[in-house]
Order: sequence, then C-alpha cells, then structure tokens
Amino acid sequence: MTRQVPDDRRPGNERYSITLVPPAVEAVNLLTAATGLTKTDVINRAVQVYAFIEECIREGSDVLLRNRDGEIERVHIV
Repeated sequence: MTRQVPDDRRPGNERYSITLVPPAVEAVNLLTAATGLTKTDVINRAVQVYAFIEECIREGSDVLLRNRDGEIERVHIV
C-alpha cells in the first residue's frame, strides 16, 4: 500500500524535538524494554506504522485485529 519514493527524492535524516505525553512515554519505555530497540527506533517505527494505517484507511480499507480466539475487531485510531 505504501508508495515508494525514488531514492533521489527521499529526504535525509531530520532531527525533531518532541514532548511526549505520559502514556506515550510509558509506551516507548515498554517497547524499548520488550524489543531492545532504541527510543529513536521505536518512535521512527511508530510514525511509519501510523502513516501506513492512515494511508490504508484513506484508501477505504478497514484495519482489523484477530485475537487468539479468532474474534475480529475493527481498529479505530482517535
């Protein structure tokens, strides 16, 4: 679903200063502990996943999760 950008048009690295709310701080800490990734890597992946999901929804797709029992639930991002 994600459109590929030609290498000559891809932006380089860019530095941001952000303030995370407490639930986001907790999520980053949980993910760094669970995955061994750096905070930068966790935040980069989160932004990419969010962009992918937003693109899917914009194109008319639903985002669904299936639990271990096989029950399917639609994901809503607010």
